Amino acid sequence: MTWSEGIWEAYAIEYGRHSDRKVYENFTAPLPASRPDPTAPMPLSFFVWLLRAGDRVIAVDTGFASDEATARGREVLLPLETALSTLGIARDAVGDVILTHLHWDHAGRHDLFPNARIHVQVREMSYCTGPCMCHAALSKPYDPASVSALVRRVHAGDVQFHDGQAEIARGVHVHLVGGHTRGLQIVTAETARGRLVLASDAVHYYANAELEHPFPLIHDAEAMLEGFRTVKRLAPSPGHIIAGHDPEVLRRFPPVHQEKLPGIVRLDATPIG
Repeated sequence: MTWSEGIWEAYAIEYGRHSDRKVYENFTAPLPASRPDPTAPMPLSFFVWLLRAGDRVIAVDTGFASDEATARGREVLLPLETALSTLGIARDAVGDVILTHLHWDHAGRHDLFPNARIHVQVREMSYCTGPCMCHAALSKPYDPASVSALVRRVHAGDVQFHDGQAEIARGVHVHLVGGHTRGLQIVTAETARGRLVLASDAVHYYANAELEHPFPLIHDAEAMLEGFRTVKRLAPSPGHIIAGHDPEVLRRFPPVHQEKLPGIVRLDATPIG
């Protein structure tokens, strides 16, 4: 198989987790009736996704650095370098990085991929470098050091901007949905079992989309709700939607190296059960 055939392998890597998170922190109020206990545990996973076809590799998001995790009270479970090594992928072999948005937990380590072309929505870069960042509620999820480093890569010619839908490679597209941030984009990838939708923070948990009950961190509530519908429209079935922060992803898809290294699952394989 070569990337020119447009059929991709797809992996989710759980690199971090927020184990102390509760139900009430993951839905806008009032809480959905299906979650009667607002203080029940509802951990939040942090993922990076990889697409591979032959010798071409695309990373979707780049995670956070350990110092930023410590500062924000998050746990690093699996260093991205270790996950790449387990999958037999060299950092300098990653030719493209799609940043779904520029929050600290999605775009914190783009320097890991020095040879990559970085793909960002125009609206996301203007959002996180513009007047909205004068509001603490909007700026808190951004890491100024990571944003500044990305600006330097813009000047170095490493960044490709998109305004809406765009093809990154045959079988891989980005789609602007906004909602969570002004420039949030999701990714579709053609695989042997059909089109996957890497929903990132358009769908934090499966329950957010199933109930159309958003995660609380919202830039535009209407766009967030429309984003749920866009994700469902693009996916051939609910089983082709990959939630952005739901530990359920690890239970729905087969592990790559469960004995050797848990936390990496194969998304293009037949789901478990």
